[in-house]
Amino acid sequence: MTTALLLIDAQRNMLQGPDPVPAAPGVGPALADLLARARAAGATVVHIQNDGGPDEPDEPHTPGWELVHPPLPGEPVVRKTAPDAFAGTALADELARAGVRTAVLAGMQSQYCVAATARGALGQGLDTVLASGAHATYDEDAPARGISAAVEEDLAARGVRIMPADRLFRAPQSR
Repeated sequence: MTTALLLIDAQRNMLQGPDPVPAAPGVGPALADLLARARAAGATVVHIQNDGGPDEPDEPHTPGWELVHPPLPGEPVVRKTAPDAFAGTALADELARAGVRTAVLAGMQSQYCVAATARGALGQGLDTVLASGAHATYDEDAPARGISAAVEEDLAARGVRIMPADRLFRAPQSR
């Protein structure tokens, strides 16, 4: 059974820009560690990149649009314009070609693209895992941390497994 890491919208505008998500100092390294472990484990890695509109922080081909973690050869980049990375993209085909049955999700923003892509993955029949501690958002009507926690609760109720990011893609412990 093949597992994929879907690195959602890990773009400079949200992690390194002039207005990063409040959790960027912790989430940035968590994403880097998760990506390194997924690569070391031989997991399929797919980078999801949001194409914002004109004058938005993630407008294509602007500094904020750039991915924080450059893809390695063979790691596809799926560009999207909707919150669900499966909507109107070739993501489902990419995962099917790789034989992926489990999708591990991490990235930005918890209540928008991460949640919508998790629901999309469930709709594709994938075993779906959200990497807790490796997704974040901005403060809105509630503090960002509370929004991310509420997203985890909602997705868990829908059948998404919530697992700490630092426990994913770990080599089995020998005795």
